[in-house]
Amino acid sequence: MSDWTNIIDAATTNDPLSGAINTPIQLSSTFSQKSFDEFGEYDYARSGNPTRDAGEKALAQLEHGKYGYLFSTGMAAISSVLFTLSAGDHIVVSKHVYGGTFRVLEDVLPRWGITHDFVDFSDLAAIEQAIKPETKALYIETPSNPVLNITDIRAVVGIAKKHQLFTIADNTFLSPFLQKPLDLGVDIVVHSATKFLAGHSDILAGAVVVNDKKLADQVYFIQNAVGATLSVFDTWLLLRGIKTLGVRMTHSSESAHKIAEHLEAHEKVSNVLYPGLKTHKGYEIHASQAKNGGAVLSFDVGSQENAKKVVESLHIPVFSVSLGAVETIISYPPKMSHAELNVDELAKCGITPGLLRFSVGLEDADDLIADLDSALALI
Repeated sequence: MSDWTNIIDAATTNDPLSGAINTPIQLSSTFSQKSFDEFGEYDYARSGNPTRDAGEKALAQLEHGKYGYLFSTGMAAISSVLFTLSAGDHIVVSKHVYGGTFRVLEDVLPRWGITHDFVDFSDLAAIEQAIKPETKALYIETPSNPVLNITDIRAVVGIAKKHQLFTIADNTFLSPFLQKPLDLGVDIVVHSATKFLAGHSDILAGAVVVNDKKLADQVYFIQNAVGATLSVFDTWLLLRGIKTLGVRMTHSSESAHKIAEHLEAHEKVSNVLYPGLKTHKGYEIHASQAKNGGAVLSFDVGSQENAKKVVESLHIPVFSVSLGAVETIISYPPKMSHAELNVDELAKCGITPGLLRFSVGLEDADDLIADLDSALALI
């Protein structure tokens, strides 16, 4: 089945009672049981709900996985996976990760005796050197937020298998329509489903997909015990958003590529970070594991002052946190997605004072280019 057909098939659940082709919203926190001695499939909505089950099965199907889990936010999903670790465990993490992930690793997990090392995942030897006897997992984010660094997923999986570790991959930036880490050997895939999966800036959601039953049971235990599950109404909105995932990703990715090529030739832009460009250092690796460069790019205008002037001069994009929506969103990572990092930490991650992140929506690419040109002319 093609990815286009798989999207619709996964997100469409025929209700056996009414024949409705949209998943029913089961607004019930508790469920009546068959008898004193016989319980049904559902008891309390934190543990399971028919609507959320439909969404979780859809995510698993999209990622070519066996088990899916939905959470109230992307960070709830990521944290729940990390919470499967125990005191004394160690994890090796790409130094190019989302600021929220950085915060949990730096400020939350150490309280429980879980340690980490940040490594440049484009340097496979550095990953090997960071592995300790207590290391349990390798954490990938590719393309990374916001510098679009590319990790060779197959190579990292090979290292993990060699050392009997499990792998976690954040697939938020591409969605399962453009990249499927499980097919490349990854053990756990995480998403901020708020972004491309939902796609309309109207819900917060997170997702985890796995193939291994033991790992799945561990994730479900944390989901149920901690309770950061996705509401049924937000699950319904997520399923509705998923139905247009292929159309949205295709249009936005084509536009992003066109904009990246234009900015690369612009005299006011010192650097463009987009893995769909042949000049990107990770281009060949990315092309081997993803359909295209995706819908997010970053570009450097030289200074914070210039970045401010560009942002304030644009008319079409929304200046906001987040990404992956129908509207184009421009962000300033040092003050937004990576505000948790100090100046030195930002520099280590390649986040420069003039860096702007550009998540391309469904507007016409030529209109966005004209708007960017007008803003860039003022710096």
